[in-house]
Amino acid sequence: MTEKYAELIDKVRATSPLVHHITNYVTVNDCANITLGIGASPIMADAIDEAADIAAISSAVVLNMGTLNERTIPSMLAAGKSANEKGVPVVIDPVGAGASQLRNETVVEQLKEIRPAVVRGNISEIRFLAGLTAETKGVDAADGDKLAGDEAMAVARDLALKLGCVVAITAAVDVVSDGGRTVLIENGHEKLSGLTGTGCMCSSLIGSYCGANPELPLESTVAALLSMGIAGEIAFANSGDKGNGSFRVSLHDAISRMDAATIEKYARVREA
Repeated sequence: MTEKYAELIDKVRATSPLVHHITNYVTVNDCANITLGIGASPIMADAIDEAADIAAISSAVVLNMGTLNERTIPSMLAAGKSANEKGVPVVIDPVGAGASQLRNETVVEQLKEIRPAVVRGNISEIRFLAGLTAETKGVDAADGDKLAGDEAMAVARDLALKLGCVVAITAAVDVVSDGGRTVLIENGHEKLSGLTGTGCMCSSLIGSYCGANPELPLESTVAALLSMGIAGEIAFANSGDKGNGSFRVSLHDAISRMDAATIEKYARVREA
């Protein structure tokens, strides 16, 4: 089962897809470097005057609401619509959805105006999008929003059917669903949650895999989250006792050295 996910990385490295990001300034450097590390090519173009043009020539577009502001909201819409017109997969990362009226209104408009290939968020963000009560803790998942495995799978599946795309919930066990198939990923390490930007980097990896394999959004999302989870385990084994700075560097090292054989060796993934 893991082979079909592992082999997708070969196409990423062979084609080096251009991944257009409109993302947040807290994590933009990590997002660019994680994209390079997996073998894709990042471009961060958030000016309204070029967002649509860059999206049109890209292989994937990642829209991240982490540091949302009035300047980039129209740029995100322009890039997403342009990508849709060209058949370019769009990854929406609804950072902090449920935390403020601006974020809530923005993501609702994005999902109305843009057809995403993948929506990735933590459980609080996904619960908000699903119309459930959410206790969003800023940009982090709230403890009160955590769900048992079956409940999380149901939320992901139902939202995927509602939006007509792949929905990914990243947590201790990642859940990925397209409404028909639901996959659970058990790789990762708790230290990932103590490092800013790991969720944003997951979305960049999803964009990289989808850019190289646009016809396989579910498989690409699973492969991306496997890559991050496995890299987190390797990084902790190599540098976990040295602190967050060393762990961050080791995480990027592990992604840059990720290959199909490593994914197959370490993957803990099953279809529900």
